[in-house]
Amino acid sequence: MASAFRRFLNSETGPRTVHFWVGANDMVRPVEKVSGSQQLALLATGAIWTRWSFVIRPQNMLLASVNFLLGTVAGYQVIRLYNWRRTLGDSPLDSFKYILNGTPEPAKSEA
Repeated sequence: MASAFRRFLNSETGPRTVHFWVGANDMVRPVEKVSGSQQLALLATGAIWTRWSFVIRPQNMLLASVNFLLGTVAGYQVIRLYNWRRTLGDSPLDSFKYILNGTPEPAKSEA
């Protein structure tokens, strides 16, 4: 058992690599650097593949759990983006447009 753990610890994909921690590191990324369209794509991917893993036979619970967590993290990032845009004074519609497009709407002139 100890040798199996040691192999995992020192493996190319183990906890000492950046690939192991990159998902957790994304949670503390500054919100202005988060891509709304990318997070929406990850949210959709997580939802679709979670559902699919229950449709196929035999059901794949590991695939379901990984994709459920992927969708959950992406949803959390979308909520972070939305709340950030609301604190900057955007309306709910403008916040959603920002998440979809990635750029704030230009200010409307009052001419």
